[in-house]
Amino acid sequence: MGAIFFIYLTKKIFNAMPDLSSIVQIIQLMLAPGIMISACGLLLLGMNNKYSLVVNRIRTLNEERRRALHKLGEHELSLQENVRFESITKQLERLTYRVGLVRNAVLSYTIAVALFVLTSLLIGIGYLFDITRMNSFITVLFLLGMVSVLFGVLFAAYETYKGYEIVKYEVESEE
Repeated sequence: MGAIFFIYLTKKIFNAMPDLSSIVQIIQLMLAPGIMISACGLLLLGMNNKYSLVVNRIRTLNEERRRALHKLGEHELSLQENVRFESITKQLERLTYRVGLVRNAVLSYTIAVALFVLTSLLIGIGYLFDITRMNSFITVLFLLGMVSVLFGVLFAAYETYKGYEIVKYEVESEE
């Protein structure tokens, strides 16, 4: 079965030798999703960095919270220590929400990359087998990839806003 398919594919490729202009055209069509894959890769790199920073901040605050709870077991907290304990608790709640937004952005970008890869593959397959019926489906896949990028950007923007709120709260609670 595999050998028959390979022979069919080879004959299809070599019997329908396209001219140079159509080869250039198909490569150009496949480059648009490729450029979007690179763009999403950069966005993913930034969001993964942000993800690790937020997770590290959660771990640091959690450790500080554990130490405060240990002190609480030994003696009563001072007013300043109590204010800090409350601030840590609030920040942990907000950071947990924020890390969820980062996760959603990363997932959106990853889905977009998958859709762009699929789009590029289907462009090549559609050209190779002369399947023009796939053109609408390919366009829809590319547009879904763009929508996924849009969702990722919206999650990232909202996460940035929430990050500002957390910093603002921390500064105000220490005054």
